[in-house]
Amino acid sequence: MSSRVKPIDKDARNTAEAQLFSVAAKDVLTELKRWLEFIAAERRLSPKTCEAYARDVGFFLSFLTGHLGHAPKLSDLSKLAPSDIRSFLAFRRSNGVEARTLQRSLAAARSFARFLEREGRGKSGALSAVRAPKVAKTLPRPLDSASAIALSDPATRAYEEREPWVLARDAAVLSLLYGAGLRIAEALSLKRIEIPAPGTADSITVTGKGNKARMVPLIPQITLAIADYIAICPFDLAADEPVFRGEKGGPLSPRIVQLAMERMRGALGLPDSATPHALRHSFATHLLARGGDLRSIQELLGHASLATTQIYTQVDSTHLLEAYRAAHPRAR
Repeated sequence: MSSRVKPIDKDARNTAEAQLFSVAAKDVLTELKRWLEFIAAERRLSPKTCEAYARDVGFFLSFLTGHLGHAPKLSDLSKLAPSDIRSFLAFRRSNGVEARTLQRSLAAARSFARFLEREGRGKSGALSAVRAPKVAKTLPRPLDSASAIALSDPATRAYEEREPWVLARDAAVLSLLYGAGLRIAEALSLKRIEIPAPGTADSITVTGKGNKARMVPLIPQITLAIADYIAICPFDLAADEPVFRGEKGGPLSPRIVQLAMERMRGALGLPDSATPHALRHSFATHLLARGGDLRSIQELLGHASLATTQIYTQVDSTHLLEAYRAAHPRAR
């Protein structure tokens, strides 16, 4: 792949491209490389999205290899019929792939096909003619404020035989998710130089989806939680490196945070829906319940569309109805 392509880290790129290029004919391989450069440099898709798109197109080409009996060439892609695309979706669905993932797989294949068409190297009619699977709409499931606060308190895990700095680290990360509404990837990508000392600043700049930067306010409890972690972290935290570290000193993995959350929800008796991302949902829902306006919450969450943020109004209404039914004498 061209050295100009930087968004996908080395290990992820190697894994995604190995899947992608192992099932591509030579002429398709050439265009795949150009397409990956295009979505990274021109469309500026995030590293995770580039990796997912590469993997999804790899699945598509792998299916076509079995479906057609040979690695597909550009001429084969141009001759695909809607029935071929539906067969691909049915095959993926039979393997337990959910509708949301199928939507992304189809979007990735369409992106590659549209690139070929713009470059005069093929057509995308079949992919455009097939509707994406519908995804059932589900409301976010926020936690109550007491549970959300408890999850970001190191004392909640005092029973665990873990190093104090590990408990402080997890508390700091979860404080960012609930107290600032960050996505887990946004929190774990923060560098040491980006973290203000307590009392010196009340906000940080976060880079979210689509490499879009936004300013997020930090309440004193968050900066103090991060400072407590930094003070006892056993590793040298270079200014331009991630501030949150794993137990061997490398960047902290999201999976480690998820496992910590699993242990805590067991101790607190919380449902399986109590995930790290649920803390972000809780941040938005609790702000809205306390009178926060939707536009401001949209900015804090980094949503590109207000329609995405509006789902929290439905969550708040649901909670109000539940409270009404539970408390009002005439509701029984």
